[in-house]
Amino acid sequence: MSIVVTAATGQLGQLVIDELLHRVPADQVVAAVRNADKAAALADRGVEIRIADYNDPATLATAFRAGDTVLLISSSEIGNRIAQHQAVVDAAKEAGVARIVYTGVLGGPEADFDLATDHKATEQAILDSGLTYTFLRNGWYSEMYTQQVAVQLEHGVVGATGDGRIGSATRRDFAAAAAAVLTGEGHEKQAYELNGDTSWTLAEYAAELSKQSGKEVAHNNVPAEVLLGILTGAGVPEPMARILVDVDAAIERGLLAGRGSDLSRLIGRPTTPIADSIAAALQQ
Repeated sequence: MSIVVTAATGQLGQLVIDELLHRVPADQVVAAVRNADKAAALADRGVEIRIADYNDPATLATAFRAGDTVLLISSSEIGNRIAQHQAVVDAAKEAGVARIVYTGVLGGPEADFDLATDHKATEQAILDSGLTYTFLRNGWYSEMYTQQVAVQLEHGVVGATGDGRIGSATRRDFAAAAAAVLTGEGHEKQAYELNGDTSWTLAEYAAELSKQSGKEVAHNNVPAEVLLGILTGAGVPEPMARILVDVDAAIERGLLAGRGSDLSRLIGRPTTPIADSIAAALQQ
């Protein structure tokens, strides 16, 4: 029986593998990836590599074994995710895995924004499969903002969130929670709402970035249609841009502010404050 992490060479997947290797021997960890060459560094750490392409059910049929615990990290291919996730669920059921853990979105069935649609469908597919499950409903990653620090220092912080609060945490925080659930006991048939301990507004984010950088960073709250134009003008494909604008509307409605302390409880420490994430981004 192994712990299988899908999309293991992605940003979140690599962090989950790293967290797992601090908890269990490497021979208990499997990286399920599309390209084995990209997983060479994981193989060097003693992790077993299996090929698993969400778009190729034949690879999924050999990616899982009876008794495995599988972490299904959600696909980034908007528009294709429901079919991709269903293929993983079907293969996991056919293989007889012990449990499937899925990275969804904060709010689960109550989330009414566009980004949540595929996640809700996937959770339902897992429920319909009869597999033992754990749902990790991840909130917004702090890196969604801090990876744009260079642009923000030049052009300000732009959004359509109003005074909405964001209960973000780092990918490392979410990865640690996944590793805790994958290796711990008592998580069967549980759904965890995962968010940072302290929420913040974009205005507060801009103020903190100004403080730490020593440069005045403006916060510009703009109408949704203006934000859409800014994103598409910057090269974001329109379907993704529309989803991001819709997320900002969800933030304004308070849907990503946070829903409790599941994340800090699972990882056994406070979540990473946004000020620390800003500091790390400025040092890069």
